Amino acid sequence: MASLLERAQIPECRGALQPRRVQDLMNPPHPQPHVVANGQRIPLPLPTTLEQFLVAQSLLPRSVVVEHNGEAVAPSEFAHRTLNSGDRLEIVRIVAGG
Repeated sequence: MASLLERAQIPECRGALQPRRVQDLMNPPHPQPHVVANGQRIPLPLPTTLEQFLVAQSLLPRSVVVEHNGEAVAPSEFAHRTLNSGDRLEIVRIVAGG
């Protein structure tokens, strides 16, 4: 049985654009905590582990390979790896085929 790797699909997060007042530009709100997963910015409640993030994205931790800020992460570390705002993730889903 051969294995193939497929880039995991992360649900797209869409927000409404609203006009900004000069006051808002002078005092910008604190940016919402987020990670960039497979090129998409995704809001992130802190603190969050990598495992919690994967489950929240409907991804089974056992079925993915993850790179966190350029470093491959062993599945045994998912529950202990804490994510920070601005972190970058590349998530690849393992797909069995034949």
